[in-house]
This record gives sequence, C-alpha cells and structure tokens, in this order.
Amino acid sequence: MTYQQPQPGQPQQPGWGQQPPPPRKRKTGKIIGFGCLGIVGLIVLITVIAMVASGGDDGNESSTTKPSATQGEAKKDEPREEPKEEPKEEESAEKAPVTVTAKAVAFKKSVLAQGDDYTSVQVTITNNSKSDIEVNPLYVTITDTDGSKHTVELGVDEDQLDAMTLSPGENATGTVTAKGTFDAKYVTYTDGLLGDSVRGDVS
Repeated sequence: MTYQQPQPGQPQQPGWGQQPPPPRKRKTGKIIGFGCLGIVGLIVLITVIAMVASGGDDGNESSTTKPSATQGEAKKDEPREEPKEEPKEEESAEKAPVTVTAKAVAFKKSVLAQGDDYTSVQVTITNNSKSDIEVNPLYVTITDTDGSKHTVELGVDEDQLDAMTLSPGENATGTVTAKGTFDAKYVTYTDGLLGDSVRGDVS
C-alpha cells in the first residue's frame, strides 16, 4: 500500500497506529441545564419575594390599624350635661325697673309750713334699670283710702325727699307731704312726670 501525501487543503488522514482525535464535547447540554436551573431559581426567588411582601403588608396593616376609641375619647364626642342651675328667685327676674316702697310717718314741721295740717309719707325709690332716673318730690303723688289724690307740698317737712339723679342700683329715701290730714293708701312715682308710673303701697 503506497502512502500518498495529502494534497494542500485536504485533511490529513491518520496513519497506521495513530488514534483519531476525540470528538469535541458539545456544551449545549450544560447550557440547557444551567438555563433550566436559572428559571427554577428565578421562580423560587419570585415566590419568596411575593411571600415576604404579602407578609409585610399584613404586618403593616396590623401595625397601622387604629385602636378603638377609649372611653375618654368617646366621652368627648358625647354632649356634656351641664349642671342644672337652680332657678333664681323670681324677684330678680321679674324686678321692675323702678320700685317704690312707702310707710306713714309723723309730720315734721319746717319753717315753711303753715300750721300742722299736713300728712307725710316716707318713700324709698330704687333704680333697678340700666340707666339713670330722675327723682323729685314733685314726681310723687299720694292717694288716700277714699281714692282722692293729693299733690305734694314742697319744703314743709324737714325730711323731704331731695331732687337727684339715681344711677342703676341706687336708691333714695325721704318724705313727701300733702296738705290736709288723711289716711294715705299708696304713693305713685312717675319718672320725669311723663314717664311710666310706679305705685307703692303705704304700710
């Protein structure tokens, strides 16, 4: 058998006694194996992340849940019952702007009196209003038990009621005197002559 040299470009033929080179191992199997392993690992990783995330959400929800309102907070929303005040005496609520009290007193003759034929009544006028009032003996009249009205004589009694201005809460006391002897039943005070009249019974 003659040995022929290989022509250029032709693969060399193995000679007698020479082993042919082993075929190269393909890496396709390894690549497929690593690819499958990576997919499985990725799925496991996603599953773990999902579980952690869901567990974290549950924890946040439980931690952020607002506690139920305490009894103190609940009571804040409820209307508080104000302590009931006992009604004050009706006298303060129904007190007239001006009150007049009167009582019979002995006549005290002054130097201006002509004789002793006079009747005197002591009056107390109280200003319960929120504004000033004027007091003057001429603003008072005396009515006797027969219903006759008597005008006041000025300067005949030593304790005559003075003319003055009463501020809110003030009062004035003095006598008003009329000509003649009679039994006084009540006096009538008129604020400023043309104002409201207030009556006070004579005790």
